[in-house]
Amino acid sequence: MKVEGGCYCGEIRYKAEGEPIFKAECYCRECQYITGGANLLAMAMPGDNFEITKGAPKGFARGDIDDPVTRHFCDNCGTHLMTTTPRFPQGVILKVGTLDDPSMFGKADSANFASDAQSFHRLPDDMPVHQKWMR
Repeated sequence: MKVEGGCYCGEIRYKAEGEPIFKAECYCRECQYITGGANLLAMAMPGDNFEITKGAPKGFARGDIDDPVTRHFCDNCGTHLMTTTPRFPQGVILKVGTLDDPSMFGKADSANFASDAQSFHRLPDDMPVHQKWMR
């Protein structure tokens, strides 16, 4: 599979190739911040076949928690593009809304961090739902 995507304003572009490592819905509190309250759809792609083809995203990692992830976003329009973490060195976690063709995502394999879901979230009933992360 080959996917391409970028931010809302077009200043940052990326491409990735390979089979998705996982496709997931996430309801964690951090993802709620990133989305403005909703769950987040993410697809992990192999890091060795990932490339930023235009621009340079800004990275942010919280300094007040142990082993934080780095969230990469467009400094101009604010689009959250991807997440990386030393705990998952083999992949880049892409945000599905940034794909040129989000329909390539298909369907998530699991829903994660149901323990953080809000009363207005609707957890799926057609896939595994984990209270924390699936791994």
